[in-house]
Amino acid sequence: MLDRFIAPFRAPTPGWPETTPAVRIRDGASVQLRPLASSDGEAWSHMRLHDESWLKPVEPTTHGTWWEAHSHASWRNNWLNLRRLAYDGTVVPMVIEVNREFAGQVTLGNIQHGAVGECWIGYWVFSPYMGRGVATAACALGTDHAIHRVGMHRVTATYLPYNPASGRVLRSCGYREEGFMRRNLHINGEWRDHHFVALNAEDYPTTAVERLAAAGRIR
Repeated sequence: MLDRFIAPFRAPTPGWPETTPAVRIRDGASVQLRPLASSDGEAWSHMRLHDESWLKPVEPTTHGTWWEAHSHASWRNNWLNLRRLAYDGTVVPMVIEVNREFAGQVTLGNIQHGAVGECWIGYWVFSPYMGRGVATAACALGTDHAIHRVGMHRVTATYLPYNPASGRVLRSCGYREEGFMRRNLHINGEWRDHHFVALNAEDYPTTAVERLAAAGRIR
């Protein structure tokens, strides 16, 4: 009889929920990643509505209007889905914090353990934080988290041909070009081509954060 009052046991999800170490970018600001939380909805909605002109051309096509996709109800559904996937061990959704303020997101998705040992990484940064190295620092933190905490052997990413800034972020973190994917994802109403890049755990003797620090990009 007592069994029905006991919450079902969930095995720990590697890397979730965990906060990464903080690094400092060149202007002295602190950057770290922490788990996405239900209380992030207001900041998430505000920033993404504000940055529609930046985000809509590079993100998967939304159903309905951009405003509808970032309403309170949409956030609630998005959060509940991400939380479920996080505890299932297939997604690690993280917030980028700059000086402890919400500044964007890093997501590790399609996490596969075992013989595959692979996931993808995606990210976005709120426009007032652009041009400061926040995306590069966050990508490095996310990459190291995927390899050293989630336990991935390989991390992949894609970027649009008309978004070379994203390609520079990935290259700065050690990702290598592996292919070109034709009409790969439905972005802003059309099937779009993507560059495909990847990084394997044994590619470097150092972490992505250590390499950025050695290059003077972070400290």
